[in-house]
Amino acid sequence: MYKSLLLALLAGTVSFSALAAEQMTVYKSQYCGCCKTWIKHMEENGFEVKVVETEQLDPIKQQYGITPQLASCHTGVVNGYVVEGHVPAADVQKLLKEKPAIRGLTIPGMPQSAPGMDIPGQPYQVLSISDEGATRVWSSYSG
Repeated sequence: MYKSLLLALLAGTVSFSALAAEQMTVYKSQYCGCCKTWIKHMEENGFEVKVVETEQLDPIKQQYGITPQLASCHTGVVNGYVVEGHVPAADVQKLLKEKPAIRGLTIPGMPQSAPGMDIPGQPYQVLSISDEGATRVWSSYSG
């Protein structure tokens, strides 16, 4: 594996920046265990996560345009996008690759089968949030 990666680097088909982990800041309560599990999910999928523990999450959510209807237990910020709640790493990776003109992604509430909750069976949707605050289905999961 390392030999093929080195050859790709030398051939110029892979850049060093592509190997760097995406940096994300996550604002969460120190008392929330599912947030810790979601952060682990993100780190296992290539994200470098800086955690800011605070009990004052409402001002952060307001700063990033997260209304109460879109809110969850933690708020992440990566490359100018907001990631609210237990959004799967694959959706965040797709967001960063496609770079759509949106505010970010959310999973309102805390669906039990989302990453970090890990109790199968509850279907859920990841929503995109436009700069104006409108939502659309970004992806759907059967749970």
